[in-house]
Amino acid sequence: MDIFIQAADIVAPVFIIVFIGLALRRAGMIDAHFNALSSRLVFMVTLPALLFAKISSTRIQELIDGRQILFAYLFIFISFAIAWLAGLRLAKSGRDRGAFIQGAFRGNFAILGFAMLNNAYGPGVLAPAAVVLAAIMPPYNILAVLALSLTQKRERDISGRAILKQILTNPLILAAAGAVPFSLFQLRLPQMLLTSIDHLSSLTLPLALIGIGGSLSFKGVREDFRLAFHATLLKIVLLPILVIAAAVHAGFHGPELGVLFFFFASPTAIASYAMAEAMGSNSRLAGHIILLTTMGSIITISTGIIILKSMGVF
Repeated sequence: MDIFIQAADIVAPVFIIVFIGLALRRAGMIDAHFNALSSRLVFMVTLPALLFAKISSTRIQELIDGRQILFAYLFIFISFAIAWLAGLRLAKSGRDRGAFIQGAFRGNFAILGFAMLNNAYGPGVLAPAAVVLAAIMPPYNILAVLALSLTQKRERDISGRAILKQILTNPLILAAAGAVPFSLFQLRLPQMLLTSIDHLSSLTLPLALIGIGGSLSFKGVREDFRLAFHATLLKIVLLPILVIAAAVHAGFHGPELGVLFFFFASPTAIASYAMAEAMGSNSRLAGHIILLTTMGSIITISTGIIILKSMGVF
C-alpha cells in the first residue's frame, strides 16, 4: 500500500494542476490566447531561468553522466526509428505520418518530467536532469524537423543552416550554455539577480501545467482516434517498457533511472502541436495525441513507478 501512496504523491499533484487548467479553460477564465502566451513565456523566460539556476549553482563536472547521456541518445534514435516504421505502416498521408511520428517519440520531459522528478527525489535531482535536457535538445529538435519535413517531401525545410539556427537560438540551449562557465568556475551573480532568477524559475511548473490543461481539447477526437491511439500506445506504453527494461539491465537505478524513466515515459510535448501547424502537418491529430498521451500517462507513469519501486530500483 505504501508504494501506491508514494506513486500517487509523485503523479497526482502534477495532474491535479493540469486538470485545474482544463477546468479554468472550460469555465472561460483562460483561453487559447492565454495558453499561447503562457507557453511562450515558459519556453522563452521561466524554463531557461530554471535551467540556468540549476546548472550554474552546482559543479557541472559532477553532474555530467556520459553513460546516461549516451544511453538517452541511443534510445532517442531507436524510438524515432520505431515511430517512423509505425508511421509508414499506419498513416496513409504524409501530413498524418509526420504528426504521428513526432507525437510517438517527442516527450514533455522539460515540464511534466521535471515536475514529477521533483516530487520523486526532491529539487536536487533537477540539476543533473537539466544537463540531460540540454544535451538531448539538439537531436530532439533535428528529428522533429525531419519527421515533419521528410514525410511531406518538404526537403527545403531541413537545410543545415535553418536547423543550426534553430538550435543556436533555442532559449533552453542558450541558458544551459550560459550557465556552464558559472558552474565550471564557481562564479556567482549578485544576490539580487539570483533571487530574481529563482522567482522566475519558480513560475515554470505551475504556469506550464495550467497551460497544458488549458490546451487540451476533446473536439473531433473520434476522427483521429485510430492514429492517436496507436501513437499513444507507442509513446507511453511500448517505448517506455523497451527503454526502461534496457536501462535496468544496464544497471541504472535510483535518480539516474528516474531521469530516464520520466524522460521516455512523459506524454507528448505540447510544442508538437505548434510545430505541426507551422510545418503543414496534421495539427489536429497532433493535438489529439497530446490529449490521449497526457490522460493515459496518469495510469502508465503511476504503474511504472509502482513496478520499479517494487523492484527496488527507482
